Amino acid sequence: MAAAGGDARAELDVDVDVDAGPGQEKYDAEENVKIICLGDSAVGKSKLMERFLLDGYRPQQLSTFALTLYKHAASVDGKRVLVDFWDTAGQERFQSMHPSYYHKAHACIMVFDVQRKVTYKNLSNWYKELREFRPEIPCIVVANKIDADMKMTQKSFNFARKFNLPFYFVSAADGTNVVKLFSDAIKLAVAYKQNSGDFMDEVMRELENFDLQQKGEDFSDKEESCPEEKPPST
Repeated sequence: MAAAGGDARAELDVDVDVDAGPGQEKYDAEENVKIICLGDSAVGKSKLMERFLLDGYRPQQLSTFALTLYKHAASVDGKRVLVDFWDTAGQERFQSMHPSYYHKAHACIMVFDVQRKVTYKNLSNWYKELREFRPEIPCIVVANKIDADMKMTQKSFNFARKFNLPFYFVSAADGTNVVKLFSDAIKLAVAYKQNSGDFMDEVMRELENFDLQQKGEDFSDKEESCPEEKPPST
């Protein structure tokens, strides 16, 4: 069912903890990655995540940022990994995402509905925007809702091949390839973070280091500007 393009897939072992919930031990994690979902409205992005996580998790709605955040724990090569899955929560109806959505993302799952041609056509717009903010992160293309018409799995979707991207036929309704999709996305995100040469990542690290340095200098300046305490007069 799944066809992958390119050499992007990491050779890592992943054990999926599908029952990991909000009480998972965040601070025991040896790695933390962010995976974002892109695609038109109603292509099934949220349903795919909910299918993967099953009933052991309740998503956290962050209305201020127009997104839904799902936290999940997995094991990659024996290491505990905390995964933040970011979902668009309706913001995609504007055909664009806020830059903060892409910030520090380590992988992307880009979804279209096999029954709606326009959602496939719009993949090029989503991919263009993704590469503006995250030029190098792994991206998986997902054809969802194949349960409605299995003949769609015989069709050739050239978008993934054109950009040498991994491609999966999936169904959020019956679960086809859902676990494999998310397991591979986690592997790719971890591998990317460990071996990242992304220019944007380097820029962000420099900015963060500069910010920390500035805060340290500001704190030192404040300490120096504080008048010395005089002993109480007798």
